Amino acid sequence: MASSDKKKTTMAKLNRESRLRERRLDKQARKDARKYAAAHPEEPGDTLTAAAAESAGQPAVEADVPALTDA
Repeated sequence: MASSDKKKTTMAKLNRESRLRERRLDKQARKDARKYAAAHPEEPGDTLTAAAAESAGQPAVEADVPALTDA
């Protein structure tokens, strides 16, 4: 019997499988992040509040939103 040098898996299938692996890794990362956040609720997030910014020596950024008027 001659050995087959033919590729048995198509590039489309390989691409589908790699996308599936990436989705599973992303899903697991989100799940782990939720578990971590639930276990550590007292830790602040990545947001920088105005008080924290001023104490860090950075100017606080406030959004100037113009008031909507009836025309």
